[in-house]
Amino acid sequence: MRKPEILAPAGNLEKLKIAINFGADAVYIGGSKLNLRAFSDNFTNEEIAEGVKYCHDRGKKVYVTMNVFPRNYDLTGLEEYIKELVALNIDAIIVSDPSIIVVAKEVAPNLEIHLSTQANTVNWKAAKFWYEQGVQRVVLARELTFNEIHTIRENLPDDCELEAFVHGSMCISYSGRCLISNYMLGRDPNKGLCANACRFKYSLVEETRPNEYYPVIEDDKGTYIMNSKDLCMIHHIPEMVKSGVYSFKIEGRMKSEFYVASVVKSYREALDSYWQDPDNYKFKQEWMDNLLKVSHRPYHTGFFFGKSGEQNYEQSSYIRDYDIVGYVQDYDHETKTAIIMQKNRIFEDDEVEVLRANTKNFNIKLKDMYDIEKNKNIDVANRAQMIFSIKVDTPLKAKDMLIKAKKC
Repeated sequence: MRKPEILAPAGNLEKLKIAINFGADAVYIGGSKLNLRAFSDNFTNEEIAEGVKYCHDRGKKVYVTMNVFPRNYDLTGLEEYIKELVALNIDAIIVSDPSIIVVAKEVAPNLEIHLSTQANTVNWKAAKFWYEQGVQRVVLARELTFNEIHTIRENLPDDCELEAFVHGSMCISYSGRCLISNYMLGRDPNKGLCANACRFKYSLVEETRPNEYYPVIEDDKGTYIMNSKDLCMIHHIPEMVKSGVYSFKIEGRMKSEFYVASVVKSYREALDSYWQDPDNYKFKQEWMDNLLKVSHRPYHTGFFFGKSGEQNYEQSSYIRDYDIVGYVQDYDHETKTAIIMQKNRIFEDDEVEVLRANTKNFNIKLKDMYDIEKNKNIDVANRAQMIFSIKVDTPLKAKDMLIKAKKC
């Protein structure tokens, strides 16, 4: 058995670097065409080249999403785009539709192909079919249980990899195939334009069937019958490893840098801890604490254990208890001075938490804040991306992330 891969989302080049720095084995990104996150920054070809080099220099991989369901007009220029990606030295493409597989096999026969969860593969015969079409990895449908995953794994060739989501937003529609947003707002989720219409507040009325009751839980604010909780499998790393899933996928190409760093850090540490000594593995609460600090909806375990009732709950808003307030750019050990780039407003004497890869989080207090550009002492850093310094005895490192609890 190979050690599973931690696969992280990268909505832009900076998030790619953060994901790799905090322990991801691979990242998945959107290029200029045919990916399902039209509103994320996405990557130009030049940025893909830089991202690939950053990853490959560190022994990591880059997968490019091409997981829309293309119409006829989307196929124009597809051959050239795939050739461009091959020339950029990417490691694989993630696809949903057979048309892209066919074209990829024609123009780039050595390019690795991963089948997106959008293809909703829920049984081993379907997985084997895709493997026989040239797919090297199947990203399983989110609706599968562990028992079903075991059966799929047992009936596939060893070199057919399985990937599954372990963390992030869940969709009420089957493996993400949704038409609600398109119908209501003209924004097609299957073309990367989802408006998250399932998160809206609805009132359910059926006037002609007064004796047929839908089990809707509501309060004075309304009800959110389609609004899914977020997936979180951090407590179940042993089960994930034993399931035969090779790639542990984190959702969130449109999530923040703070989210990417915290989630990758927790899953990296949990997987490494289990892999090093499975018989004496113990869960650490600090892993869950990190996941509770990022923007999220209430967590649950999806369908892995056969449960689906936790899909719905009473409100659609995110829980946001922490903010990223700065990045460490440099630290002078002699003067004990750290150079910080501001991300959110922060004050003199505020206590912040330091998020660093491979290190338990620790706290520092901001002392002797100094505006480097304006050459003066300050009591608040309140300009976007301003550069300021602080005095701190605890040595910091470049790329350390400073986070702070929000005031109630």
